[in-house]
Amino acid sequence: MLKIYLARHGQDEDNAKGLLNGRRDKSLTELGMAQAKELAEKIKSKDIHFDIIYTSPLKRTKQTAKIIAEVLNSERPITLKELLERDFGIMAGEPHTKIIEMCSPNILETEKITYFLSPKGAETFPQLIKRAEKMLNKLERLHKDGNVLLVTHGDFGKMIYATYYKLSWKDVLKQFHFGNSDLLLLSKNSLASRSHIFKIKQHNL
Repeated sequence: MLKIYLARHGQDEDNAKGLLNGRRDKSLTELGMAQAKELAEKIKSKDIHFDIIYTSPLKRTKQTAKIIAEVLNSERPITLKELLERDFGIMAGEPHTKIIEMCSPNILETEKITYFLSPKGAETFPQLIKRAEKMLNKLERLHKDGNVLLVTHGDFGKMIYATYYKLSWKDVLKQFHFGNSDLLLLSKNSLASRSHIFKIKQHNL
């Protein structure tokens, strides 16, 4: 049986400044590196081993994956372009605080985050679901069983989760916050409601 572990990158420079990053290619902050190390140590303490680690091509995920691999003494992470974050379109680089002003009424407000749904140039969540379907199909062709770690991003990570468990993307956006260096387990023997393995105390939007 294939077990898919899903990690979000640590805090990056845009997170620290309250900016919407999307595909902006910023590095981890010192806090972000500490978060990645904390996640790696938690994984090690639970004696979880990965047959392979895949990472999005952006710096923040590659740096997070590298830290995890080093702590676990795993093989070098492999870049998988399909794990790339959502294209934020005109919202990339804008402050979180401008989402309502720039994107209303096409927004979805949750306890922690206000999501923009369809600003100019941005991928929509239904488009992300289709991309997640293709990515998961590819992964299952490559790996029939074992433990695989995917180091990815907030919006796309939640859509991978929604796709795997065949859940509504709107419901998933409201259900939980996928914080920096959090870890999820996607498995046929793991209920969707129990997929959160580790949460890091500090989080960014």
